[in-house]
Amino acid sequence: MSILQKLSLALAGTVVIFMSASPAGAVTLTKGGSVPVTGEGSKSTIPGSLVVDFNSGQAIDPNGFVTYSATNGIVQGSQANEYATPFGDTSKYLTISPAGDNIPGATGSVTLTFAKAIDYFGFYWGSIDAYNFVDVYSKGTLLKTFSGTDVPGAQATGSWTSNADNVFVNLLADSGETFDKIVLRSTGRAFETDNHTYRLANAIVPEPTSLLGLLAFGAVSAGSFIKRKSKMA
Repeated sequence: MSILQKLSLALAGTVVIFMSASPAGAVTLTKGGSVPVTGEGSKSTIPGSLVVDFNSGQAIDPNGFVTYSATNGIVQGSQANEYATPFGDTSKYLTISPAGDNIPGATGSVTLTFAKAIDYFGFYWGSIDAYNFVDVYSKGTLLKTFSGTDVPGAQATGSWTSNADNVFVNLLADSGETFDKIVLRSTGRAFETDNHTYRLANAIVPEPTSLLGLLAFGAVSAGSFIKRKSKMA
């Protein structure tokens, strides 16, 4: 077998590895967002993001990319032992409580299904509790679960007024990775969120013809290199 054939096979093997490699699907939770806007709560500072703020009184995305599984948990203000408005937020927001409770948002969980893959999701998390959970999925696979205790600096005590327990959080996919479904759930009263924010992923996946082109280019380049070396010998 010639050196050119060996190099071509090696390059082909490399392309196959790239095509079959499966990303780890890691997602990172960080704390961020703007200083709370009067009456609106904290908002995302991630560029290129779209927002669902529930001010219409419905869990409907005005941008048309995300669908909510339940819409009966849109409330305003606070109700003792039921739900508490995120600190500094007097607008409408989403609350989730255990299924069966005779209060607004008693569905146990709300699923957000995205029509296109995203690489970022954020929200203003009010009165953070340890029994609040966020599940992140990609193509039906659970990538990561976060609870209130995973928020940096949070005490997760459900405080209505503490800056530590009323913060904007960001869920960021690692480079080249995406997700397409979020499940917000709570095993206690309650899980309060507002200003749901997301960014559509713009990762470019090479077409198969492009990969073949790269392979052909690599083979030609390898042949040119061998010819140059032979002339120099």
